[in-house]
This record gives sequence, C-alpha cells and structure tokens, in this order.
Amino acid sequence: MLGQAAGYSETFVPERRGSDRLTGFFHSAAIVRAALLFGALLVFAAPIVAAETAPSSTADPRISIHTGFVDEKTCTSCHGDQSAAFAKSNHSKAMALADERTVRGNFDNVRYDHDGIVTIFSRRDGRFFVRTQGPDGKQGEFEVKYTFAYEPLQQYLVDLGGGRLQALDIAWDTDKREWFWLGEGKPAKPGSTYHWTGPFYRWNRTCIDCHSTDPRSNFQPETSDYRSTYVATSIGCQSCHGAGAKHVEWAEARSKGASIPVGPGLGLPQVDANTCVGCHSRRIKLSDGYAAGKPFLDHFSPALLRPDLYFPDGQILDEVFEYGSFQQSKMARAGVTCLDCHRQHEATLKADGNALCTQCHTKTASERFARNDPSGMFDTPAHTHHPAGSSGAQCANCHMPERPYMKVDPRRDHSFVIPRPDLSVAYGTPNACTTCHEHKTNAWAAENMDKWYGTAWRARPTNAHAFAAAARGDPASIGALRKLVVDKEQAGIVRGSAIAQMSRIGGADVVADVKAAAGDFDPLVRLGAAEAAGSLPPELRLEAIGNLLGDATRAVRVAAATALGSTPSLDLLGNQRKSFDAAVEDLRAYVEANADVAEAQNNYGTFLFGQRLAGDAEKAFRQAIVLDPALAGPHINLAELYRATGQNDKSERAYAEAIAISPDHAGLRYGHALSLVREKAMPEAMRELDEAIRLDPGNTRYKTTLAIALDSLGRTQEALDLLGRAVAGGELDAELLGSAVRYGLKLRRFPETLEYAEALARLRPDDPQVAELVRQLREVTGAK
Repeated sequence: MLGQAAGYSETFVPERRGSDRLTGFFHSAAIVRAALLFGALLVFAAPIVAAETAPSSTADPRISIHTGFVDEKTCTSCHGDQSAAFAKSNHSKAMALADERTVRGNFDNVRYDHDGIVTIFSRRDGRFFVRTQGPDGKQGEFEVKYTFAYEPLQQYLVDLGGGRLQALDIAWDTDKREWFWLGEGKPAKPGSTYHWTGPFYRWNRTCIDCHSTDPRSNFQPETSDYRSTYVATSIGCQSCHGAGAKHVEWAEARSKGASIPVGPGLGLPQVDANTCVGCHSRRIKLSDGYAAGKPFLDHFSPALLRPDLYFPDGQILDEVFEYGSFQQSKMARAGVTCLDCHRQHEATLKADGNALCTQCHTKTASERFARNDPSGMFDTPAHTHHPAGSSGAQCANCHMPERPYMKVDPRRDHSFVIPRPDLSVAYGTPNACTTCHEHKTNAWAAENMDKWYGTAWRARPTNAHAFAAAARGDPASIGALRKLVVDKEQAGIVRGSAIAQMSRIGGADVVADVKAAAGDFDPLVRLGAAEAAGSLPPELRLEAIGNLLGDATRAVRVAAATALGSTPSLDLLGNQRKSFDAAVEDLRAYVEANADVAEAQNNYGTFLFGQRLAGDAEKAFRQAIVLDPALAGPHINLAELYRATGQNDKSERAYAEAIAISPDHAGLRYGHALSLVREKAMPEAMRELDEAIRLDPGNTRYKTTLAIALDSLGRTQEALDLLGRAVAGGELDAELLGSAVRYGLKLRRFPETLEYAEALARLRPDDPQVAELVRQLREVTGAK
C-alpha cells in the first residue's frame, strides 16, 4: 500500500555549517517533504540482482521465476496447511491482477469529485477503467491493471506506458464502502512529484519492495522505462522464507530415498523478526534481495527518532510502522519478538483481548524473563479502573493507542507507553485517556490517575523532556541528551537518536560525545554517531567517527563514509583509506540500485561535489532533474555548484528554469535572489527576496538577507524597520537580532537597539561582547 511499508528511498540530511551550500533532502512516508537543509547527507548503497528466467505465467506478464526461486505453487503442493492459513491473511492479498474477484471498489459508473477534479470509475467486459486528470492535465481514460492492498483501503494501479505502474490517489474505503482522496491540502498539479502520475505514486519506485515476492524494478536509465518483474504478484512463501529452489531440491531428493540428514534449515534460512521488520519499518534500503536470515542493518538503515517522525516521548507521529516504536520498548530489550504475539502465516494475533498480554504478564514471572520481570496482576479492575471486559480495560487500548494513517488505516503504537496526560499538556503528545474520552481534558485525566495510582506516575523517568527541548533547538537539552546516550539501560535507538540530536544543536562542542558513541557496542548508537558527524564542522569529523569506516555493520560504515565525504582531512586517512574506498563502492552500488530515485541521484551529486568531482556531480544533479523536474533540491544544488565553480550566469539560469517549474517554492526564489545579487541585478534580486518572504513569511534568514540588501542600497531605515517588525512578531533569531543591532547603532537609534541587544543577550547568555554592548547601551540611554 502506497505510504505503508514500502521500500522507497529515504534520506535524512542534518544541517551543515560553514560555507557549504549544497542541499540535501529527506523523503517522508505519508507525504514526501523536500527540506532545504545545508548539509551532509546519509545515503546508502546496494547492488541489484537481475537474473531471471522466462515468465511461468501468462496471466501476469510481470511474473518471472528469478534464479534460486521456484513457482509459488510448488510450495503449496507440500505445505497445504500453511498455504491455506496464509491465504486468509491480508499479506496474501497485497497485490493482485484486477478482476471481478479482486477489485473491491465500486466501478459502476461512479463519479467522484474533489476540488473540481472529476473522476469516473467504470467497467467494461470484465475490465476496470478510471477517467480522470492525466499527466498532461487533461481528462483521460486509464485501465486499472492491479489492485493494491485489501483492507481497510484498496488502491488501484494504472499502466502509463514504459512499464510504469502508477497508484491512483483516490482509494476505496472497504469499511465505509466509499471512495476517498488520499492527499492533503490542495491537489497536486500534473507534472509535479505528488500528482498521481508523478514519481511519488509510482509503484516501481515507491512501493515495489513490500507487496510482491522478490520484486525487481529493473529501471532502464537510458530510456527511463521499467522492465519490472517478480516471482509472484503478491506476497508469497518466498517473501519471508527466501528463495526455495534449494529446499525443493532437498525435498525431491528425500522423496527419492536419498539419505540426506534433516538439517535445521532444510535449504531455507531461519525466519525471525528481522524478516518482518524488513518491511515493517521506516528505513532506507541498502541492498536488494533481503530475505530471512540476513542481518537487517546490513540491508536497511532505519530512521532514528526524529521530531518529524516521532513525538518527544517516542510515540508515532508520522508513518513509521513498527520497528522504531518496538525498539524503544522494554519488551524488545527483554527478547520479545513479533512472532510472540502474531501468527506468522495468518498474520493475526495469537490470542484475543488481554489474553495476548497475559501470556507473559502473569502473577508468576516466567523463567524466560529473568532480567526483565513482567509479572503482576494487570488484568483486573484494580489496575485498569475500568469494568472487566470493557474497552477501557483492554491493555492495548491504554498502552498501544491507535493513530490513523492514509486517513482510514489505524495503527497501534508499539512502544508500549504508559499514559501521561502531563506530557500531553507540556508537549502535545497523545495519551490513551483523552484519545478514548475525547471530550475530556488532560487535566481531568491527570486528576483521575492521581486518585487511582497516587502522584508518583508524574515523576516516572521519560525521554520526552530531552527530545522536546532538542526539537526546539534549546542548548540546555544537551545535558539531558548526554545522560540518555551514556545510559546503557536505554534502548539503542533512543541513545543513537540522542547523539544525533546533540550534534545538531551542539556542533563542535560535542565532538567527544560523538567519538564515544562511535565506540558503543550497539550498532544503532554507532549509526546515530555516524549521522551526528554530518552536523560537526568538517575538519572534526574524521577524529570523531573515523573508526566507523570499518564497522561490521553496513548501515554504519556507509553513513560514516558519507559524513566524511567532504572532510578536508581525507588525505590523513592513512590505513583507513581502504575502508573509506570500500564504503564509497557501496555508495555507488546504492545509487545504481536506486537509479530511478531523484533523491538518491541528488544525494550522490552532493557527495561527489564534496569529493571535488564537480563534473560528475553536475551529471548526477541533472539526472535527478530528469527523474523529477519538480523536485527543488537538485535544481538548487546544480545552481549552487555553478556558483561555487565561478559560473554565476549558469547559476542564475538554473534557478530561473527551476522557478518556471515550481514558482511557489520560497527556497528557489531566495537562491535566485542571491544569484541575481552576484550578477549585480539588484532590482530583480529585491523582487525575488520579497517573493521569498511572501511565500515563507516566518523565515528569518530571508528577512535578514533582504535587510542587508536594503542597507547596501543606502536604505538602512527600511532595513531596520523590516527587522523591527520581525522582532515584534516574536522572530528572535540571533542573526536577525545581530543585524538589527548593527543597523540601530548605525542610525543611532539607541533605545530600540538596546531592546534588540537585550534579546540577543538572552539567546547568547555567555557572550561577553553582547553583554558589554548591553551595558554600554544602558549607560547611553539611562536604562537600568
């Protein structure tokens, strides 16, 4: 399902300091967000295996029995009970050819209208059609080729030619039995990333990895076409158990009387929880061909606890699936896995209601959990304070609250939090009390918890305070984050996320912390350290994470190589040079495996530019633009490459071409303005700065730059007035305040300047120069 556990590439880019101007992007699951961050990027690498044989089925032309695999019907012939159980699961219906049996939506000439875009669903001769706005902006009719997912919603795939399958952004709600639009806000324009015909809704690119058996995108860079294949249209036995050819050989030999010992694998790898999280995680794919028995972190790099993905207490915010949540839980640290609660074939729960939880949470502790004692009497009104059997007495409703994604798909949080209405008041985190009693307040919930459990719950340790302060960029959060990093009782994903956030805020001041985290036993902490290095000054990165180039975990070493890609001290690598070069080869393989992903090409271009390979970087940025012309990042990076190499005329043209495609992108307007300044076209530059501020009125950098431009033209009073309005509106940015102080002094507007200087002093309490300036201004103005 598009937006669910899809295998698309995602890159988080921490901010880079100093003069580096190339930008990176990260790709969100629910919606793709382009972030104009100046920074080192985390990119990943993997080869793709494309060995295939001729299709074994004429029903679905994309079926091809890849080397090492067998037709899924071969599995059924021996494992009838397991196949029958699996057939009942939604996994088995993840994707199917569109026909009368599989299509659940109403195609009886139904009209659906959203924001003036009319879509008509119809059928003819057993085939299904959609008439809607096409890639050229005109109404067109498109045949539905496949269904995608089964419930609580079903999407539909359309073939637009060149092997490209596009998912319609109108889906069928299987519970309410009605059509609904998946998007938010205004509909995307044809030709843009998020129009249903654009790259984000492309099955071959965004969602191919997790809905079919051994899918291969087989992108053709020369023509931008696809020759995608898979062993089975939907998820099948070999999706989880791995390629079955060796297992079939073993079974056939045994059936013929061969004395082959019964080994533990029988030609198949052992299925464990890693098999589940390969899809049930927010992650970046490192390589193709992942199967049971292979290390998760050698094939994927999971997203850490970023403020755009998780609430400060670790609960799910954006669409992150289960891995990142569950990794935070005490259950995960105690050794509980997916298969303790979920049946592997039916994909249902092993027990109903609280019986699932009381498998372990019993009066007497199980020997299995000697270190983490789960015992206690929890399934009683004395604990739940709700009538037995009621909704409020269900463990999952209190400790695994639901959050809807794709508008109609509720997912349970797997971090197993304890309801904290006090944190809801402080940080807006969800809590199960007011989620269920939606007309009650957090104060009401807290009062009841005080009556039931006493007030000690308010003092329970929580990570929320540290991560909430970090999300605000508060320097005071560094100490709290440091405590999390060194606390070995914390989950690895928490500790890794904490060091990444520390670096973003502390920069050079936390080099020692990053270096210590790089030597941690937990690979998720080392991954956090590698990501953190991208926010350090380039000249300090090698000292902090140089040892990670040879890390045993691929996710860590590739992240480290990426962070070190633009460090000026690479010549000092010495014996580590070989490890760096090997990781760079992984990076190149990643780019090849993600050849159809504009973000991957853009990120690789940034890496190449850091390696001083301007020509290769230009090619990568241009390829990214070909893949997704509406994505702003490659345009900005290309323009900034031209600026950095002294080609100002090309830089200005690159910005102008991008604006013609995306006129409402504030970052493009701002970059264009700076390029016009370099071309000494000041009137045009001023208009672009005004437009950037109109499009993003809260951006203090844009206002500060416009003020500098006004001052350079002798319009200092206008510059000060502009900054004064921003300060009055609460925009207390240090750079903006510093400019306001400078222009106030220049105009001898001392009372106003004192106000700005005092605000700057509150942001920089340890800056002696600012303190001295405040003292002098108070003396001049007579203020106390």
